[in-house]
Amino acid sequence: MLNSLIQQIRSSIEEGLRQALSELAEDFQLEAMPQIILEQPNQRAHGNWATNLAMVLTKQVKRPPREIAELLKSRFQDKSGLVQKVEIAGPGFLNFYLAPLWRAKAVAEILAKEMEFGNSNLGSGQKVLLEFVSANPTGPLHVGHGRGAAVGSALATILAAAGYDVTCEFYLNDAGNQIEKFAESLEVRYRQALGQEVEMPEDGYHGKDLVELMEDLASQKQNQLLSLPENQLREALVEYALPIKVDAIKRDLEAFGVHFDSWFSESVLHPEAIEGAVEQLKEIGSLYEQDGALWLRSSAFGDDKDRVVIRDNGVPTYLAADIAYHKDKYTRGFDRLINIWGADHHGYIARIKAAVQALGYDLEKLAIIIVQMVNLFRAGQAVTMSKRTGELVTLAEIVEEVGRDSARFFFLMRSSESQLDFDLDLAKEQSDRNPVFYVQYAHARICSILRTAEEQGIEIPLPDEGLLATLTSPEEELLMEKLAELPIVVWEAAERMEPHKLAHYAQELAGQFHLFYNRCRVLGAEEELQAARLLLISATRIVLAKTLQLLGISAPEQM
Repeated sequence: MLNSLIQQIRSSIEEGLRQALSELAEDFQLEAMPQIILEQPNQRAHGNWATNLAMVLTKQVKRPPREIAELLKSRFQDKSGLVQKVEIAGPGFLNFYLAPLWRAKAVAEILAKEMEFGNSNLGSGQKVLLEFVSANPTGPLHVGHGRGAAVGSALATILAAAGYDVTCEFYLNDAGNQIEKFAESLEVRYRQALGQEVEMPEDGYHGKDLVELMEDLASQKQNQLLSLPENQLREALVEYALPIKVDAIKRDLEAFGVHFDSWFSESVLHPEAIEGAVEQLKEIGSLYEQDGALWLRSSAFGDDKDRVVIRDNGVPTYLAADIAYHKDKYTRGFDRLINIWGADHHGYIARIKAAVQALGYDLEKLAIIIVQMVNLFRAGQAVTMSKRTGELVTLAEIVEEVGRDSARFFFLMRSSESQLDFDLDLAKEQSDRNPVFYVQYAHARICSILRTAEEQGIEIPLPDEGLLATLTSPEEELLMEKLAELPIVVWEAAERMEPHKLAHYAQELAGQFHLFYNRCRVLGAEEELQAARLLLISATRIVLAKTLQLLGISAPEQM
């Protein structure tokens, strides 16, 4: 079921084209029905929707595209009743023009649905497991993790709005080599805190956070723990420090507006789940022994080479745990699995996909999104280190400096596939140059107008298509059309897993509203026009608020 007027119109045009193709199938000698792609033209003169279907058919039909377009046009019928005319343009584009009333209907729909506007049943209740951030718990979240957190949490909200049942999961790497290294580093810092002269290994964790942790512990326990055997000492240090580090991650994420339904510990995979996955791969014949190690035949499934799963000393690799984790994911009954990884994991995609295929699972269920690096700038200069610690800039520092809303918006402004230049000065600027300020100010400005109307005793009428149809200036029509686009944008953002589409839409909508506001008087206009424009800005407020909500950003009523 399509939940919005614009989706129904689009569907009606597609159905009309399919019917026309069906009637022409014999004449065209069609072997298969082509995909129908509708797009919204950049120029209003080219209609509300357009398709290049005639050009796509040229090779198969062996006729000029304009001739094909004429035949399609002659048989096209619109069941929505809102397509006013169809024109052929250029080499054979079919342009569809909607009757003016559709704008009024669209705005009335927004006013009726309020914050439900934009939702759909695209997902039809499919269960989605969305794993993101999954940072090493041995240190704080850095700016790169922040971008992944913003993308993941926004995508979760967008998918939920599109009718998916979403579970957000954090995979906690609390086992393996990194924890052993963490334990060794903690011991060094603990002994140093007690005045012993010991050196931190080159590959240890050198962050100041561990220094502070062990100084606190040393002040509590003094040298009591030193009487323990080394393995017990390190175990005790990890038991003390790891929950503190995990709690810090949780606090940072909470402050950033990110919630997880599940925290999955790698430690639960050791050893049984890993052994189970390895045995399954052995039985399938996807593992072989070489030089004392066990190797996955990943090259048979598209990887550039085979990968070690169990080292020659019997210790599982990171890959072994990840294979067991993905086996666990597939057995939990989800319809879709989405992994959001950092740029440093790009080379890991092929081996995980190979493992999934080797286990016999449906690879189509798994999607992996790579979030590229963030480049920080201040005063035009690249920022690589924290002023406070001399280490990598943390997510908490970013949120403290620019605020949660600005941080989230800036992280979401660009496709996750492209590197992001984050201008810290711009993110704090209270001006139209700052995109999040620009969008939020549009919402606050509308709220101010509506408050003033209430103070003056001006009642906002009930939604009225006839009244809204009186709005015919270019600024009013463009704003109405932009408002109507939200369900399509949400649909596409969910389908393509691209939250940045909502950030782009928010800026476009804010720009369209500001243009309307600067040219069209609301309060003080002629009574009927005033009433219609109050309805229009009320709908604009709803759509701005909804868009910001989907991005995890507040919609302030005052600024």
